[in-house]
Amino acid sequence: MIFNPSVGVSVFKRKTQAIAGLSAVIAFFTLSSAVLAADAELIARGKYLAKGADCSACHTNGEAGAAFAGGYAIHSPMGEIYSTNITPSKQYGIGSYTEEQFARAVREGVRPDGGHLYPAMPYPSYSRMTDEDVKALYAYFMNEVPAVDAPAKETKLPFPFSIRASMIGWNLLFLNNERFMPDAGHSAEWNRGKYLVDVLAHCGDCHTPRNLLMASDSSQYLAGGDVGPWHAPNLTSDKVSGIGGWSDEALQSYLLTGKSEHARTSGPMAEAVQHSLQYLTVDDTKAMIAYLRTVAPIRTAGQTAPDFSHGEAATSYDIAATASRRGGTVLTNTMDGADLYEQVCASCHQSSGAGTRDGFYPALIKNTTTGQANATDLVATIVYGVQREVGGHETLMPGFGEKSLVQPLTDTQIASVSNYVLKTFGNASAKVTPQDVATIRAGGPEALLAKLADPKILAAVGIAGLVVIVAVLAAVLRRRPRATA
Repeated sequence: MIFNPSVGVSVFKRKTQAIAGLSAVIAFFTLSSAVLAADAELIARGKYLAKGADCSACHTNGEAGAAFAGGYAIHSPMGEIYSTNITPSKQYGIGSYTEEQFARAVREGVRPDGGHLYPAMPYPSYSRMTDEDVKALYAYFMNEVPAVDAPAKETKLPFPFSIRASMIGWNLLFLNNERFMPDAGHSAEWNRGKYLVDVLAHCGDCHTPRNLLMASDSSQYLAGGDVGPWHAPNLTSDKVSGIGGWSDEALQSYLLTGKSEHARTSGPMAEAVQHSLQYLTVDDTKAMIAYLRTVAPIRTAGQTAPDFSHGEAATSYDIAATASRRGGTVLTNTMDGADLYEQVCASCHQSSGAGTRDGFYPALIKNTTTGQANATDLVATIVYGVQREVGGHETLMPGFGEKSLVQPLTDTQIASVSNYVLKTFGNASAKVTPQDVATIRAGGPEALLAKLADPKILAAVGIAGLVVIVAVLAAVLRRRPRATA
């Protein structure tokens, strides 16, 4: 057989090309797998961040609403603000947003069309979110959240709050659009905790009081604030007014489960635990606690003992008398606090106020809610009830002020039973009036800014301003020298 070199070279080339082609295919699939794995990791991180940022609580309208489809009513002092659809729907949601447009909406409160969001969306806190976290959030919402092609209810605030362009001035005054930078003087755990508390979980949006223009008062950082009909307590390190007297174990249990030896979550905090905090890692909650331990203490004026230090279990009650009281119904018109307590409260919290032995129904003694000098949370709990679901287990207390009851308790009845609970099991110095209950039932005290925006006041201010202008012009004209012939 005669060897043909050209044929050998041709075969060699074909084999080399085949091997190269196969290597390219292997490299392509290896690279594709790596990209997919990286994308999956990014999306998973974004999902965790969305939990930590509590996006679902505000952008999902109750149990029946589609996830992130908006329409949830946020009760602000200026009126009802409805959350927007943040699913990847191109028509009704954020599906057409670029990553840069998404970042601007999240961190600056500005939509792609230039419209401004109200700070009920906590962009003043999110403004410090890192680029990496914004990228992960964007990947999650665009790739894993199902699109919901339905509009959310539109926000229609009264004048002048309806002018969204007014947020330009508000942002100039109060928006610090700088990214979070770790403090080299503290540990990685401390920095992680500060980022979670100040940025992602935006704790200060509820737990820091607001100034006249509804921006957070930095001089009272985490010293407690009003959130509609609820009061967010002091989170500073103060041992009396804040969390300085809580153990790390109690704080961690509260964050992850909504309950501890000192308190149980209700209202907005129960929503935060249900939708957000229960999903944080143990390490992240430890980091939050480590940071909160270092927050400068702020003592509430006049407070001398921790809220959870008040009350003792009642021992001098007449068992026969309490049993007979329980025989009545809420339909009676009694205004007596002891009678009302036995009818609507004692079956769970016990006549002694000690709750059940397993802690399923909490004690009212040594309880932060009943120990506060400001009884807002106690009244709001009675009016609105408690609902939270943690780890698949639901905790439910009916709202005795809710209209859905056959006969809800009146303002006077709720004030009466509140005062009985405070005097018998909690802070006896606290007092509740029917007007207090009416205010909480109406959604909380009216902010001064909302009062000033009343049309009558605006008209009066406008007229007064006009009178001043006319008076100034008249004075100028009188002083102008007269022409001589």
